[in-house]
Amino acid sequence: MSVPPQPVSADPFGPEWFQTARGGLDDADAAILQQAADWVREPLRDARASTGEALDAHAAAVVLILRDLDTDAATRAAALLAVQPVPAGEVSRTDPLRKAFGAEITTLVQGVRALLRLGAVAGRAGDGSGADQKEMQRKMLLAMAADLRIVLMRLASRLQSLRWHAASRTPCPPEFARETMALYTPLANRLGIWQLKWEMEDLSFRFLEPDTYKTIARQLEEKRTERETFIEDVMARLQAALAEAGIRAELSGRPKHIYSIWNKMRIKHLEFRQLFDLRALRVIVEDERACYAALALVHAMWTPVPEEFDDYIARPKPNGYRSLHTVVADAEGRAFEVQIRTRDMHHFAEYGMAAHWRYKEAGARGGQVSAAGEYDQKIAWMRQLLSWKDEGGAAPAPEAQPDARIYVMTPQARVLELPAGATPVDFAYLLHTDLGHRCRGARVDGQIVPLSTPLRTGQTVEITAAKSGGPSRDWLNTQLGYLASPRARAKVRAWFNAVELQQRIAQGQTLVEKELQRLGRTAVNQEHLAQQLGFARADDLYVAAAKEEFSLRQIDHVLRDPEPAREQPDEARVYASDAGSVARTGKSGVLVVGVDSLMTQLARCCRPVPPDAIEGFVTRGRGVSIHRRDCASWAALAQRHPERCIEVDWGQTGQTMYPVDLSIHAQDRPNLLRDLSEVFARLRLRVVRVTTHSRRSLAHMVFTVEVRDGEQIRQALAAVNELPGVQAGRQ
Repeated sequence: MSVPPQPVSADPFGPEWFQTARGGLDDADAAILQQAADWVREPLRDARASTGEALDAHAAAVVLILRDLDTDAATRAAALLAVQPVPAGEVSRTDPLRKAFGAEITTLVQGVRALLRLGAVAGRAGDGSGADQKEMQRKMLLAMAADLRIVLMRLASRLQSLRWHAASRTPCPPEFARETMALYTPLANRLGIWQLKWEMEDLSFRFLEPDTYKTIARQLEEKRTERETFIEDVMARLQAALAEAGIRAELSGRPKHIYSIWNKMRIKHLEFRQLFDLRALRVIVEDERACYAALALVHAMWTPVPEEFDDYIARPKPNGYRSLHTVVADAEGRAFEVQIRTRDMHHFAEYGMAAHWRYKEAGARGGQVSAAGEYDQKIAWMRQLLSWKDEGGAAPAPEAQPDARIYVMTPQARVLELPAGATPVDFAYLLHTDLGHRCRGARVDGQIVPLSTPLRTGQTVEITAAKSGGPSRDWLNTQLGYLASPRARAKVRAWFNAVELQQRIAQGQTLVEKELQRLGRTAVNQEHLAQQLGFARADDLYVAAAKEEFSLRQIDHVLRDPEPAREQPDEARVYASDAGSVARTGKSGVLVVGVDSLMTQLARCCRPVPPDAIEGFVTRGRGVSIHRRDCASWAALAQRHPERCIEVDWGQTGQTMYPVDLSIHAQDRPNLLRDLSEVFARLRLRVVRVTTHSRRSLAHMVFTVEVRDGEQIRQALAAVNELPGVQAGRQ
């Protein structure tokens, strides 16, 4: 893989370069590459990159890197043409580049230039970008590349820049090396192109940590002769054993990568001498069966090191890497690593997705692994994109591409992820809810655009906001296309719901205050009044009044002064406000048979009321819990703990009021809650709690009311069931 940088000469695109660069191409494809070289020869002459490297030498070297990946002629030609500094706006259907090289190469050139612009903008973010932002940049870089070949050209260009710094001894800016480690090497790893990844890591590490790099390199060199002699001896013994077993195999030593050595020492807290894979060899066999046969032979010849075996054939890595890794030790205790794989696995291990230009993966699934997220799904789609050309089939349809996300940037180069089709309004809401509410305009790449403009990956978006205000109702109109994000749409709805709620509260408060003025009771505490009417807060009372779900006449019933006792019939005295409530007094009126002075409490699961048949259950620390005999919870408790069951009966309940739950099912309609409340008010039953649920035009309500006995429950249910479309029962 390693290709030395090309020396700067009068013509970097000379015959010697061309013979190497055209490797693997037929005459027609080679002619395209020659045409591209002739096209850029004069424009690039004496031109320099910002680093100081000659652009023509850079382009020539990038093509040689792509040649080692065995890319097609279009990729190599585009790599040359993309270096020419032509403004993106000039690349159109009528421009000379499209006429000379066709749509495919022109599209690749446009993609590379877009990634170069992305790199320039992302560079403004500096080293302050966190890990999440670096991952976002990687996603955006990949999303901007409709074809994986564009990413390969960008990776090859970055590698050549690093090689030039090393060969010319020109100081490499630390931010350049850090960006490589943070953005490009993880991307190469995700794509499985380890040859590029390892070299970029080593070169970047050399520039960032020169002393550590030199120390490890010196330690490797000191033991090199001894290590090579050891590996040659092991390879000779293993080659003979494999041949005797009838296993055809190629053996080689595995190269050492200084950054990976340092990383392993750092992560595992190891000394240099403790590393197992400093001595390593690779075995390449014909098929998977031979892999496991060779593994058995290795384990029979040397002693395996416990917990140092990995089967990446049965369990491939997420990026598709497959191989057998084992560490064994000889009789003197010298450990070494052995990697065993097929030739197809080896090419994928070396070139990752680029291996699809050379070989098809073995097996029906082509060595692919299932993609968990959209990012990985796009990588899987790119694999298909590369393989269909060799297989002669149809290309995957664009709509099949799982590109449901876009990646755009703030003016500060912060990358944000949005759903496809997102607009500047979606972008504003993702930044901050308040910014979304106040959004009034937008600039995309410096140009003013309508707020309904769909954004594209790689664009820079700037929002113009008012000092105050809220969203437009037009934003909720799907036909106008202002919002594509469900999250942003929910925030707009929440804003209007909050405004509507405040309007209803104000409207309802006015109605309640007018009713209190009519009754001459303006000094009443409205929070306390709401609780007397069964509402948790005054705002809930106001909303119910505004929605006509509550009758204002009930205020008169609650505030009316009690009549003299001599004028009250006996039945009315039973429901007077001073009657004892179990909830307030804690006195249930239940007697425990044979025991005095035991604390009792009515179970909330069934809420017994005289004259229900009841049973008692002795709890821990809360006295005796009283249940109805037909209560399902009681039956379960009695079955588990029969020894804690106790006989109880009703005593003198007098005027004690008991809470009972009434379950009501009805067709949801306006004024339903008001009609039900009027029924309970007419029966002089105190409502202490109401819960309501509505779904698909059906309403389910639970009213907790206080009654004296079962007869009042019967009267209440009969009265409620007389309402049209209402069914009620005891819960």
